[in-house]
Amino acid sequence: MVPSDTDVTQIVHAIQLSVAPVFLLTGIAALLGVMATRLARVIDRARHLEGAWKLLDAREREDARAELHVLSERARLSSWSINACAMAALLVCLVIATLFIDAYAGTRLRGSVAALFILSMAALIGGVMCFLREVYLATHSLRIGPPPGPTGPSERP
Repeated sequence: MVPSDTDVTQIVHAIQLSVAPVFLLTGIAALLGVMATRLARVIDRARHLEGAWKLLDAREREDARAELHVLSERARLSSWSINACAMAALLVCLVIATLFIDAYAGTRLRGSVAALFILSMAALIGGVMCFLREVYLATHSLRIGPPPGPTGPSERP
């Protein structure tokens, strides 16, 4: 069966409508890459601290315990941000599929497209909010400089 000019026009229109969501998917994929990298760094740091645990003295263990607590919270927030952004990407894929089904089958799924898009934006907002909270925790728990206390005779006044 050869598609009519009307069918081709509707499919071309559906492709045009799906271009913006595809770009959105690209942006979400970039965010997911950044979030996954941050989660990997948190996990690496936690493993390092846990591996060095036996070599630490009492004060260093207290510092490590506090840092592990922050790292645990950061990992939880990173995981939530990844999950929410992955859900947003899935919903955007459903938007694109629904647009094509609507164009090809001639159904009236515009309300579904709008609802899916709104849900995807809500998931993306939630993911970015969790990501921002994780970045906040990372920067506010950051300690730059030598550890407190004397470290050797050359640093004493």
